[in-house]
Amino acid sequence: MSSTTRITLSRFLIEQQREGGNLPPQLRLLIEVVARACKAISHTVNKGELGGVLGSLGSENVQGEVQKKLDVISNDILLDANEWGGNLAALASEEMEAIHLIPHRYPKGEYLLVYDPIDGSSNIDVNLSVGTIFSVLAAPEDCSQRVVTEQDFLQPGHRQVAAGYAIYGPQTSLVLTFGRGVFGFTLDREVGSWVLTRRNIMIPPGNREFAVNMSNQRHWAPAVQHYIDDCMQGRDGPRGADFNMRWTGSMVADIERVLTRGGIFLYPWDAREPERPGKLRLMYEANPIGMIIEQAGGAASDGRGRILDIVPTGLHQRVSVVLGSADEVETALAYFADHAGSGEPAAP
Repeated sequence: MSSTTRITLSRFLIEQQREGGNLPPQLRLLIEVVARACKAISHTVNKGELGGVLGSLGSENVQGEVQKKLDVISNDILLDANEWGGNLAALASEEMEAIHLIPHRYPKGEYLLVYDPIDGSSNIDVNLSVGTIFSVLAAPEDCSQRVVTEQDFLQPGHRQVAAGYAIYGPQTSLVLTFGRGVFGFTLDREVGSWVLTRRNIMIPPGNREFAVNMSNQRHWAPAVQHYIDDCMQGRDGPRGADFNMRWTGSMVADIERVLTRGGIFLYPWDAREPERPGKLRLMYEANPIGMIIEQAGGAASDGRGRILDIVPTGLHQRVSVVLGSADEVETALAYFADHAGSGEPAAP
């Protein structure tokens, strides 16, 4: 693609705004701000040890997880970039216990931003891909006259107005949806611009590949055990095909592979923490990724139903995740149906 035909993210968003009002002006500006913040995070990630961003702080976040330096730095970058622009009513981050209100000195906007500043932070120190995941919700109409509360964020995923992720790997990519398809952009570091490189991304069907942390196998419910066992038996087993297994420890990296090559991603409930329905966060990870997967022709489930139909009960709620190619997700869910009531507890 020659430089004269390149479409930057700004041009793409403006064209979306012009096409029948597909993209409201405030939402367009918000996405541009988030994208600029992701670009700054990318530069910080790339500095690595030279920038003093590796290692842990020794503190824990609200999730009870040890915070990496880059978790906190990236969270601050997103806060600093977004709180003054007038596009948001409030923000929520996986790294913060409570919502972050827009300071009174700044105008309050129409949207709520939810994000995981660094997904896969365990990969940082070993130089593997990490990413940022974000979700945009419409703020209730009366939020301009009152203080925003946590309850305003507790909307089911099908009410997201936009979702996306950035992945910081060999190339830095940005994947976006506004509910009308999925689009991919690549950061051109020479000019500092996001450039449209993929239109209308669709998950390729038929790829025999699953992403799951096999080290947890002994803790899974019978449904997941049975499904993975059948896949592992290959062409001589009940599935009649050889499967490949992949796992990076970074959801965005595994989802990028699913969008590019197809297959399925699972992070199921396991018996080590039986009171938790899963490990991944509904609002920061499962909902935005679920929206992207559905818009790319795939399916996203918690093993019982559509992830995007779950009504959140808390800001940091967790959930089981089964998502990817629609046909493979359907196959996996048949195993869940066959083992209903066995192993995994009922949803809260």
